[in-house]
Formats: sequence, structure tokens, C-alpha cells
Amino acid sequence: MDYQWDFSLVWENAPVLLKGLGVTLQLWLLAGAIGTAVGLVFAIGRAGARRWLRLPIAAFVEVFRNTPVLIQLIWFYYALPILVGIQFSTFGAAALALTLYTAAYCTEIFRAGLQSIERGQWEGAKALGMRQRVILRRVVLPQVYRRMLPALTNRMIELAKVTSLASILAVNELMYQGRLLSSTHYRPLEILTVVALLYFVLIWPGSYLAARLERRFRPHS
Repeated sequence: MDYQWDFSLVWENAPVLLKGLGVTLQLWLLAGAIGTAVGLVFAIGRAGARRWLRLPIAAFVEVFRNTPVLIQLIWFYYALPILVGIQFSTFGAAALALTLYTAAYCTEIFRAGLQSIERGQWEGAKALGMRQRVILRRVVLPQVYRRMLPALTNRMIELAKVTSLASILAVNELMYQGRLLSSTHYRPLEILTVVALLYFVLIWPGSYLAARLERRFRPHS
């Protein structure tokens, strides 16, 4: 098959793609930061003894982990305003959906970390007169962060790729801009190849960091 590659159009529209990359970065950082924080709070709640708190959190986690992200995005933009009477922007709906999606997975990551802490450490800290909150902050959470950091890094890498689904809501992120340019100029191979390279540049450092962290924190036999 004879095909003449022409990347001149890509360079002419580089500002458009870079703007989309910036929106992708904003969506990624916002959903990642808030989702991680919410996940930590929910993990502590789910690991506690209060049944009235554990059950709703468990339901939240199962719903967001077992439904497609694409449907979550569509639901938050089109269905949620019908229920609450507030119309979200496309970016706002995408950010909210991806934040809760991330929070559900981070809840389980942190919960696994909390369960990995030996019971003796809790009991020893209580014997020293520490309160529950102090034990969490000074004894437990530092170890949880260390043990779960590789898993959290991998989750953030996955989130970076999932942000491309926000294009279904016409959020002006990288994938949306790439698809728009492809349909306008009829050069999808060149444009989407560059889009893929931009995603690689954005995500690869995180992948490299995750591999390093996994080797560093791997238990020694």
C-alpha cells in the first residue's frame, strides 16, 4: 500500500494539540489528587468498626469498580443534572466522574495497606497511650504510603490513559483535539500518531517511576 506520510499539518496545528495536552494534564492531576485523598478517607472508614459507614462505602466502591468508565462519564453529564437540577460543564462532569472512579480504586488500595499492618503495632501503640488518630498519623499511614506507593503510581498511570474517554463529552483534551483535527483534515494516521507520542511522553515517566518503586519496595527473600 502506497501511503505518503505528511506531518506538516501536525506541526501547523501543534498549538491545538499542546492546548489539549494541557487540559488532559489538568484533568489527570485534579482527578488523581482528589481521588487519592477521598480514597484514603474512605479506606479508613471502611476499615473501621462502624457498620453504617462501612456499607455505603463498600457499595460506592463496587458500583464504580464494576461499571464502565465511559458510562459513568455519560451519566454524570446527562443524568445527574436531571436528578440534582445542576448542569455541569463537560470538564466538570468528566472531572467528577474520574475523581470518584479513582477514589473507588484508591479506597481498595489503601484498605489493603491498612490490613497489611500487623495487629501488634496497633496494640503496641495503644499500650504507649497513643490515641487512634495519632496511631494512624504517626505509625500506620507512613507504612501504608510506602507499601502502597507502587500500586498508587500504577493507578495514576491508568488514570492518565482513561482521561482520553472524556473526549466523548467533547472535553477539549488531547484525544478530542486529535479526533477533531483528524476529521477536519483527513490525516488521522499522522495526527493520532503524534497524539500517541504525546501520551507516551506524559505517561512514561510515571511507568518508569512505578517500576523503580516496585523494585525498591519489593520484599527481600
